[in-house]
Order: sequence, then C-alpha cells, then structure tokens
Amino acid sequence: MSEIIHLERTRNYLHPGDVSAAVGLWKDYVHQPERALWHDYEWGNVHWYCCGNPLEARALLDAVMQALSPRSARELRKIVSRSDVVWNLPSPPYGPDGR
Repeated sequence: MSEIIHLERTRNYLHPGDVSAAVGLWKDYVHQPERALWHDYEWGNVHWYCCGNPLEARALLDAVMQALSPRSARELRKIVSRSDVVWNLPSPPYGPDGR
C-alpha cells in the first residue's frame, strides 16, 4: 500500500485513491450480468463519462503494475487477476446442443 500511495503522489497521471477506485470499478464491471456487458460492447455506456470507464481503469492498473516493484506488482496482480478470471470465463451454451 505504501508504494501505491507513493506512486499516486508522485505520478502526474495518478491522484490519491485512483488505484483503489480502478480496482473497484473493474471488479464491479466484470460482475455485471452478461447482457449488460453485451449492451456496453454494442452501444457503449453513457455513465462512463461521469463514473469512470472500467476498461480505462483496467489499463491504468496495468500501468501501475509496471511501475511498482516486482513484489508489490505481484500483490496487486493477485487482486486484479480475481476479476480478470471472471472477465475471461467462457459464455454458457445457448441451447441444449451447445449452439
């Protein structure tokens, strides 16, 4: 945490609390129903302008993980990977025959 706090104070692309907000935004996004995710993919989401874009939040987390020491990056990667696993789950089959 201290290394993340230091990064948030010293990097011009971060503000205090940005990393935890990005983790929360990404986690909340990947746990939405699949129909909501498909709607966002097809038409976008107007709430992203005011509340944050979860895809940009995930990209920010990648940048932060590259800026951290290997140990701290590994700890953050462990937290982020829990949501990444949900994001990468295969879709269930549509019919009884899997089509």
